[in-house]
Amino acid sequence: MAEKTKGEVLKDSLFDKKENGWLTVSEEQENKIMDFAEGYIAFLNRAKTEREFINEAKKILLANGFKDLNEVSSLKPNDKVFYINRNKSLFASVIGSKNLKEGMQLVGAHVDSPRLDLRPNPLYENTDFAYLKTRYYGGIKKYQWTCIPLSLHGVITKANGEKIEINIGENDNDPIFTISDLLPHLAHKQEKRTLGDGIEGEDLNILIGSMPFKDDKVSSKVKLNILNILNKKYGTTEKDFISSELELVPAFKAKSLGFDGSMVAAYGQDDRVCSYTSLKAILEVNNPNKTATLILADKEEIGSMGNTGMYSEVFEYYVNELLHKLNQNNFNMVNTVLCHSKMLSADVTAAYDPNFTDVFEKHNEAYLNKGVSINKYTGGNGKSGASDANAEFISYVRSILEKNNVTYQITDMGKIGVGGGGTIAYILANRGMDVIDLGIPVLSMHSPYEVTSKFDVYMAYLTYRAFYEG
Repeated sequence: MAEKTKGEVLKDSLFDKKENGWLTVSEEQENKIMDFAEGYIAFLNRAKTEREFINEAKKILLANGFKDLNEVSSLKPNDKVFYINRNKSLFASVIGSKNLKEGMQLVGAHVDSPRLDLRPNPLYENTDFAYLKTRYYGGIKKYQWTCIPLSLHGVITKANGEKIEINIGENDNDPIFTISDLLPHLAHKQEKRTLGDGIEGEDLNILIGSMPFKDDKVSSKVKLNILNILNKKYGTTEKDFISSELELVPAFKAKSLGFDGSMVAAYGQDDRVCSYTSLKAILEVNNPNKTATLILADKEEIGSMGNTGMYSEVFEYYVNELLHKLNQNNFNMVNTVLCHSKMLSADVTAAYDPNFTDVFEKHNEAYLNKGVSINKYTGGNGKSGASDANAEFISYVRSILEKNNVTYQITDMGKIGVGGGGTIAYILANRGMDVIDLGIPVLSMHSPYEVTSKFDVYMAYLTYRAFYEG
């Protein structure tokens, strides 16, 4: 082999190499990545909504020695506890040896994803079809939700308090639901609309039946037949929709993508890919110096509002409970803990897509197969609405990644002025802690079928595990 020139040596030492991660792993490491992805895919098929994710997370935490904080009277180092907030968000911690006033090592992700929610009075009949009316949740391209199989998930809570779990459309023997669209032969006017207006929000009506109840003396026979079916199975009436939370999500199964099986295709990877990897990571934390804490938040896709979103003070309540049960609770201690904490906002970012080059700035984008993506800031235009991490904290995060041989890339999201976005990072930064967005690049983000790299998924798991341990 020819000796390298001076320029080649300099380039090797000075340039930031951005290799495809698969070129850097051994066969043994590749097998670990593929095995980890199999568990991730199986989990995605069990947890398509925020409630289902939290329920599955609870099972996993209990199986790995974590206890419900409400059932614990006192805490000591290496105790493992969790707290569930209204079945939609969750906090979990491994107690560190240092006093909580020195701060925590936090990883925070969100478990909600774009979807269709039923409206308060959803069921109606039109021309011998029964439909459910919806309101879309989060940022979607509405046309992507027509003509695909949809499943119905959620809960119905009757006036007497009885709760009924609903999950229809995931099993092979279940019926599915869909939203119809115009055939091309009659869509000439529709096709002249802008892409965003091709399907209106009021057109996202779910087709659920067409068989009438056989009684000539009643009207709305198809609607009556649907209500009768539901009544026989669940004991419900139309009025019970008032106290329900029912969501329509794609009925697609999460699967490996590509001849090489190098990618994952699935609904809801924003942000369940970061939620799952950060959950798996905290299971392996033992005897940390600082308390390691996982945040699984709700409502991020609609602004983090409400008592299960990060704008609420339920997280402060959780920290206060930890302090109380550690016997470390002095005046203003919650604020002290938050101000001394460090956090990774574990959320996804847009992956560079060579089919849509006009919206990307190639030198600053996230690429599949090149590891986790660090976003110093999000927001839009002149960093509007951004949490802009400081150089010292970025250096701290870099040192952890490099010490643990994690492949990473520093990225932005799109050309300036093209768009923008945000995460929960700024909310926690407003409470005084150092925060940076660090997640996984995703193709087709917010679509019914998103794509990630199995290599990147595994790098995220390694990242969060290392960060918990400081």
